[in-house]
Amino acid sequence: MALIEVALSEDVGDGDRTSEWAVPAESRSEAVIVAKQRVTVAGLAVAAEVFRAVDAELAVEFKSDDSDEIDVGEVVMAIAGPTRALLTAERTALNFLGRLSGIATLTRAFVSRVEGTGARIVDTRKTTPGWRALEKMAVRAGGGSNHRMGLDDMVLVKDNHIAAAGGLTAAIERVRMSNVGLPVEVEVHTGEELEEALEAGVTRILLDNMTRDGLREAVSLVRERVGDSVTLEASGNVTLDTVLEVAETGVDLISVGALTHSAAAADFSLQVIS
Repeated sequence: MALIEVALSEDVGDGDRTSEWAVPAESRSEAVIVAKQRVTVAGLAVAAEVFRAVDAELAVEFKSDDSDEIDVGEVVMAIAGPTRALLTAERTALNFLGRLSGIATLTRAFVSRVEGTGARIVDTRKTTPGWRALEKMAVRAGGGSNHRMGLDDMVLVKDNHIAAAGGLTAAIERVRMSNVGLPVEVEVHTGEELEEALEAGVTRILLDNMTRDGLREAVSLVRERVGDSVTLEASGNVTLDTVLEVAETGVDLISVGALTHSAAAADFSLQVIS
């Protein structure tokens, strides 16, 4: 994986001088990676690839699986092999595991808050450059769902597109002239824009930064007009404190940028045991 190569190059540079000079070349060790907090695991395979990229002799054994919720002190991985290589790979492997597990843990918290409402938590494109596939994988590990992966797999007509096209209906018409089967979603902010989107036959609508009353009114209007044939997504500064209120308005999806742009890294440590 190119991202692993970049990360190791950044960290190791011309060589791990400490391990090279402090540890005998013939030394071999066994180590475990331990959770230092309650966490939803994600990124085990990536962390394992880091160890193998440093030295193919390093043997990795998973002690848990992605999506597992584990407690403080639980072991997620065991590694055995040349000590120098093990220590050289340590920080990069933990960086991947911590970042991805942090996203999974935050996602699980959001998903748990809306359990029973029927609303699904989805991510956004607010990801770390180069990390998108991994971060969206971590969202899935936490029980969330992925929105579009990029600009080429879904059409999302937003306010700037509408302004540039000369209006919502004009933007939709232009999309339909070129669309080759991609799903289409349209962002609206007001009841008037919602009406226009429905008149245009849009089947997926993003209700952006609406009040709770505005969301409830929008859901009621759409369900009365077209039933469940239109998917409604709520977006805009949704937090753990507000997500249940948003879900209870009856929307189908709640997109949360914080899953990937604000998740704190989970805390793990590598411990040499022999």
